[in-house]
Amino acid sequence: MVEPFDSWPDDSWMQALAQENNLAETAFLLKTADSDRFGLRWFSPAREIPLCGHATMAAGHVLMSELDGPPRITFETMSGPLTVSDAGGRYEMNFPADPPLAIATPDGLAEAIGAPVLECWAGAYLVAILDNEAVVRSVKPDFRRLAIIGGQARHGPGNVCVAAVADKGAPYQVISRFFAPGVGIPEDPATGSAHCILSPLFSHKLERDHLSFFQAFPGRGAELNAQIIGSRVILAGRAVTVIDSRLRV
Repeated sequence: MVEPFDSWPDDSWMQALAQENNLAETAFLLKTADSDRFGLRWFSPAREIPLCGHATMAAGHVLMSELDGPPRITFETMSGPLTVSDAGGRYEMNFPADPPLAIATPDGLAEAIGAPVLECWAGAYLVAILDNEAVVRSVKPDFRRLAIIGGQARHGPGNVCVAAVADKGAPYQVISRFFAPGVGIPEDPATGSAHCILSPLFSHKLERDHLSFFQAFPGRGAELNAQIIGSRVILAGRAVTVIDSRLRV
């Protein structure tokens, strides 16, 4: 993310910078006449992204913690207004819920994931339900094959979340991972947009409105809490600043 712009740069410049950064997403902010409202766009290394959770939380964190912004900020995005609020040690994001539809497992999906698929669901992304937590942690996808599998996912092929009910006694109810070779991201460490799908899905499965998730990116992970309120999902988590730099181009 860079500091807020007075006007949007060319799309090609933002895409080139995101490709150079080679992170899951690079976020760009636009100033408005209101100190608590900003334009927000996200780019993966391959293309512009219509919804991104962790980069939205990062944008809110930078504005509030590094640039002395207000404790509640509204972002104007491709997915409509999104808010981030300082909730006393963590951030809460108000996102649109994306209840998925049950579909037949697309041909080749299990082979591309490298594990049997118990159920398959489609929202913005595909969701493959796996047998248990150990299977989710152990999968090693064939990204070349996964990149061309889309099923009925609205955002196209190569965006697949795998998930399972957590082991008994775990401090979370659902474990997941997210692979997006279709947009230039082999595996994403934290994916708020995927939890807009997982939250209503597992809220129904587990019959609870509040859920704790763990996204098991190898070597690190992401803890997310979610609450379903009507057609919205409140996603909560923490953010810290780990790098401070200045872009000179």
